[in-house]
Amino acid sequence: MENRLSRRVALATAAEIPDGDEDFPALTAALAGLGVVAEPAVWDGDLDWAGFDLVVLRSTWDYAERRDAFLAWAGSLPRVLNPLPVLEWNTDKQRYLTDLAAAGVPVVPTEFLGPGQELDAPDGAFVVKPAISAGGRSSARFEPGEDAAARALVARIHADGRTAMVQPYLGDVEEIDLVFIDGAYSHALHRRVPLPAADDREVFYLDEELRPARASGSDRLVAERALAVAPGELLYGRVDLVQGAVLELEIAEPSLYLGFGEGAADRLAQAIFGRLAAG
Repeated sequence: MENRLSRRVALATAAEIPDGDEDFPALTAALAGLGVVAEPAVWDGDLDWAGFDLVVLRSTWDYAERRDAFLAWAGSLPRVLNPLPVLEWNTDKQRYLTDLAAAGVPVVPTEFLGPGQELDAPDGAFVVKPAISAGGRSSARFEPGEDAAARALVARIHADGRTAMVQPYLGDVEEIDLVFIDGAYSHALHRRVPLPAADDREVFYLDEELRPARASGSDRLVAERALAVAPGELLYGRVDLVQGAVLELEIAEPSLYLGFGEGAADRLAQAIFGRLAAG
């Protein structure tokens, strides 16, 4: 008889948080209850990845500055979720936001500035961030008259070979973030992430203000339409909405805030177990 604890799953994380995010304890406990050994594993660490039956991306939040290396690593794994085509698509905001808009999904208006393109500052307050980014790094909001500071941030983003994106600053509003597990809606939360003003604050990730939420039917419909555009089957996903439009679609390495959904850790563990059982 096969040992119930013979299946090993790596929950991929970053060197800055080697033990993973706040979801790891509940998820590893839920997986252990199903006979699966799960352990945090730093994605660019010296590990025998072939020794795992499955790699599940969780808090690999340092990928943005080394996206090519990150995708090459993911492509070298025997099994990774979400799958590589999803990772390639979702780690580039220009690519996926453009595709969502083309599919008729409402998105926050966004202008993309590739290297060499100059910023024509909007009339109102606005946000600048890289199209390939994570954790709010190299992101800032600007008021009218702060064009020079905004152009300096765009120049720094371009100097890294990345495209900059410009969005209207929608004020001190809360997002509603909808979490899906194995294609089904799981739970939602309100989230506010204050952006630094006219600054390029270098932190691993920005502080968050969180509280429980109940997603409306219209919010769920928009989220489902957004997820349907993804180029692959999803183990998990998070859709961040502001005023009914997609701000970000998080299906590469999102925080899933499992503590905000009763039974969410068990649902994710069951979904992972199902993928293992399917081979």
